[in-house]
Amino acid sequence: MKKRHHSAPTERRPALYTAAERARRDASGWTLVQGVLAPLQFLVFLVSLALVIRWFLTGEGLMAATISIVVKTIVLYVIMVTGSIWEKVVFGKWLFVHAFFWEDVFSMLVLALHTAYLAALYTGALDATQLMVLALAAYATYVVNAGQFLLKLRAARLDMARADRQPGAGRPAAGLPLEAAS
Repeated sequence: MKKRHHSAPTERRPALYTAAERARRDASGWTLVQGVLAPLQFLVFLVSLALVIRWFLTGEGLMAATISIVVKTIVLYVIMVTGSIWEKVVFGKWLFVHAFFWEDVFSMLVLALHTAYLAALYTGALDATQLMVLALAAYATYVVNAGQFLLKLRAARLDMARADRQPGAGRPAAGLPLEAAS
């Protein structure tokens, strides 16, 4: 009979952050920037969505809806640039890090649709109805992408709660800088 060798259990990688990544996340000012921009972007989205729907229902407010979509797109660009900086600070890579790979992939679709809207608006390639339909498509992808990030935020909180239940896990040793504890 062959003897089985039992190896020590392998330590699993946290769902989102290693202890060092979490420390960099918590120490970075870019985390606060993302925390402010995300709800701001959602608020701009809700106002813009209401204006677009108003235009579809009444035929009024085309300029307000158009301006709101442009503002939403600018806020999207800002959050994408600052989010990329945040990923570089926390994970050492500008985009497509392991923890947010699929969210970043889908963000590219969101960016592409918003950019297509701006290009069509600028060139006059689409009429008002077509522009608003394109904006709604961009907004639908944004909602999916926002949902992805909310699920990741929930996963991060659950992961942190799991780490906090393990003695000494995820916490820096007394007197050591956060990076030295990992």
